[in-house]
Amino acid sequence: MAGTGLPKNTAAALSYVLGWLTGIVFLLIEKDPFVRFHAMQSIITFGALTILMFIPVIGWMLSPLLWIVGFILWLVLIFKAYQGEEFKLPFVGDFAKKQLPKVK
Repeated sequence: MAGTGLPKNTAAALSYVLGWLTGIVFLLIEKDPFVRFHAMQSIITFGALTILMFIPVIGWMLSPLLWIVGFILWLVLIFKAYQGEEFKLPFVGDFAKKQLPKVK
């Protein structure tokens, strides 16, 4: 069981449900390293996609593509976390892992 009382794979999967928002929540309340990794990866991945969508002109033009990419990532990441896998996205996964010690 994790700090929320949920099994760690369930908590990790839930950290992706509302993107960076649930990532922040689970990062703040969880102590389990597996869940915290997925929460941090959620924050970075979906936070970056959100920021990219709001860049004037370029972001607006790419927004439909970013929504599709985001939706596919969302499904894959929830599935992998629920399976108990510490699935690392290229670049983001390692960056998320390095950021965890800095967040208490």
